[in-house]
Amino acid sequence: DFKETSGVDKVIVLWTANTERFCDVVPGLNDTADNLLRAIERGLEVSPSTLFAVASILEGCAYINGSPQNTFVPGAVELAAQRRVFICGDDFKSGQTKLKSVLVDFWVGAGLKTKSIVSYNHLGNNDGKNLSAPQQFRSKEISKSNVVDDTVQANSILYGPQDKPDHCVVIKYVPYVGDSKRALDEYTSEIMMGGTNTIVIHNTCEDSLLASPIILDLAILTELCQRVTFCTEADPEFQGFHSVLSIVAFLCKAPLVPEGTPVVNALFRQRSCIENILR
Repeated sequence: DFKETSGVDKVIVLWTANTERFCDVVPGLNDTADNLLRAIERGLEVSPSTLFAVASILEGCAYINGSPQNTFVPGAVELAAQRRVFICGDDFKSGQTKLKSVLVDFWVGAGLKTKSIVSYNHLGNNDGKNLSAPQQFRSKEISKSNVVDDTVQANSILYGPQDKPDHCVVIKYVPYVGDSKRALDEYTSEIMMGGTNTIVIHNTCEDSLLASPIILDLAILTELCQRVTFCTEADPEFQGFHSVLSIVAFLCKAPLVPEGTPVVNALFRQRSCIENILR
């Protein structure tokens, strides 16, 4: 109805609502597209963001998840692939986490083994209030913690198969500071002859102002990708990008990628991906 009454050519739906709790992937409920659709029809418990995602996919509208919860359960991903509709996410990569991904990529690339990362935040907006609930905080904690995992695993010389930094994330609600989030990070790395190097950074992040341009960029880049088709030497038939639009990983804390895709969640490599496609 909105598309018809507004006279627009296409609609892209972007979720910016508060963080939801992580949902369980349950066989028979949300593990396949058919099961997910049946669960919705029967009124079973399905996250609001997933309901919006399914509605968008069925309408042929790309859906972008700007929050950290696992909106894209396997059934939603399968449905998007069946309908050839783009889905993107998860969680806007704006202030503290963007800096963290750059710094850890630098240290790992320089051969310095980061052993401990401790991130503390306090903020007073609605997001901060919502994250004071343990279940919602767990969604954010996973998103902010996993941002360094790909970078660490990409260097098998520094880190073994089960080896990764100790990583602690703390978020507190302090109403007085409002949207002006305070972020404090401590990074400790091993250096020569058993020594350690510790760097502490304090960052005042204007939460909404940092996220707003990312929202615009996500919508613009997704719309652009809808107009791109390509072919390869092996397959001369023109085709579009995969429904799971991993190109926008540059803008997301916990990038959604096709299963098994060998990508690394590192800022400059993600930027190079966009540049290489557009050049």
